[in-house]
Amino acid sequence: MAVALDRIRVGSAPDSWGVWFPDDPLQVPWQRFLDEVAEAGYEWIELGPYGYLPTDPARLKDEVSRRNLKVSAGTIFCGLHRGPSEWDSTWEQVSRVASLTQAMGAKHLVVIPSFWRDDKTAEILEPPELTTEQWGHLTRGMERLGHEVRERYGLDIVVHPHADTHIDTEEHVERFLDSTDSDLVSLCLDTGHYAYCGGDSVKLIETYGERIGYLHLKQVDPEILADVVKNEIPFGPAVQRGVMCEPPGGVPELGPVLTAAQNLGVDLFAIVEQDMYPCDPDKPLPIAVRTRRFLRSCGA
Repeated sequence: MAVALDRIRVGSAPDSWGVWFPDDPLQVPWQRFLDEVAEAGYEWIELGPYGYLPTDPARLKDEVSRRNLKVSAGTIFCGLHRGPSEWDSTWEQVSRVASLTQAMGAKHLVVIPSFWRDDKTAEILEPPELTTEQWGHLTRGMERLGHEVRERYGLDIVVHPHADTHIDTEEHVERFLDSTDSDLVSLCLDTGHYAYCGGDSVKLIETYGERIGYLHLKQVDPEILADVVKNEIPFGPAVQRGVMCEPPGGVPELGPVLTAAQNLGVDLFAIVEQDMYPCDPDKPLPIAVRTRRFLRSCGA
């Protein structure tokens, strides 16, 4: 019998409907996403890319509440490793997203580092390894961001290790955690991205449990991943090959991850994401229904 995961709050996100951009003809309309995520049995959602869902708080509150949905987090991207010159443009984005996130009653802001390799073209934008000076900019910048976002909006930032960014592998994630203030910076552990980059989610939860502030539940197909790694395929094309797969068909096993998270003894969101951009508009709902059923079988 599955352990009762009473500290885990399960949700989904626009990402699981193939949504990566605020506006894209290959994506499902936002109304359909909201209708289907509710139909699939989820109670919590993320905002996704800012501008995909309505950005007027009153309208968005109406749209989510009449579908019995609630918002868990907003998301921003930033390149704070480039130094203090990045702050103003970062804060301009943060203030928009954090304001809407706060208005929706959510308490978390997911922070994704900028990509060193272009998601679509595979162009190398920056070296994949940061210099010592850049690590300093990154860690101090994230601490400042954590402080400012909490002071002004009452939100906690959760930094999301991500493929093709500078916070990706176990080595980089541990260096980032060891170099940042635990009171200001927590982690959004994405089980799929961490596995994609060779990391062990259960080990990370058991080792750095006090730093885990949020979860993204995702799996990778190990056979496709092996080919991706061997041929140095960028993340965008890897997704089109199906590297992020439907649970429970991939790695890591989500049952042990959820049990390890439950054992931390704190309330955690666990938001399902299965990267599928671009996808047939009829593909996401059946997967979402099956995934919700699978997570219930795990006790979530």
